[in-house]
Amino acid sequence: MPIRNIPKNYRNVTGVAANSKAEGKAMFESTLERDWLTLLQFSAEVERFEVQPVKVAWFDEKGKERSYTPDVLVYYHQSGHKPLLCEVKYRDELREHWGQFKPKFQAAYRFAKERGWRFKLINEKHIRTQLLDNAKFLLPFTRRVPDDSELAPQLLNTLAKVESCSVQELLASIDANPMVQAEYIPLLWYLVGTKRVGADLTQKLTMASKVWSVANG
Repeated sequence: MPIRNIPKNYRNVTGVAANSKAEGKAMFESTLERDWLTLLQFSAEVERFEVQPVKVAWFDEKGKERSYTPDVLVYYHQSGHKPLLCEVKYRDELREHWGQFKPKFQAAYRFAKERGWRFKLINEKHIRTQLLDNAKFLLPFTRRVPDDSELAPQLLNTLAKVESCSVQELLASIDANPMVQAEYIPLLWYLVGTKRVGADLTQKLTMASKVWSVANG
């Protein structure tokens, strides 16, 4: 459960994201935080995460104890991948208020290290990428099993026979009829989004994008 509630904010966008990997509510205080949660939801490496997870004590220049709540704590499937405690901020905000932020972040770094975690500042360069655009495109397809999911074996078997091919080439090899091909498109994006079909997600997904069988590596 989040340590603190996120108040309504009339300067930034606040809300709760629909996210199955979140422990408790997936609250956000900016569109940048919302987009970071989208990437966490989409990542096959992420097992779960918690928003506003812990309070970190720190002392100001007058020696007064204060507390700071980092944005997200991320847990990964692989046991060797340490949990990540992170703060999401725009770069210009970090530059403008670095003197104010620095002691909080130093305390968070020590707090994380003591627990075998990592602490990292996440900015828009990490988030606002083609991967994010693809995640936003694919996630709606992954949220429900397509009605034509019984067609998946044929699509996967066809793809397994080749090393890789474009989306358009794959559909054409299944059926020459464009109407039939169109029936496979939502299913294909579902399989890409659920990582059962491989694709280069650092590039924009189009009908010309190369896809391949994950079973083939």
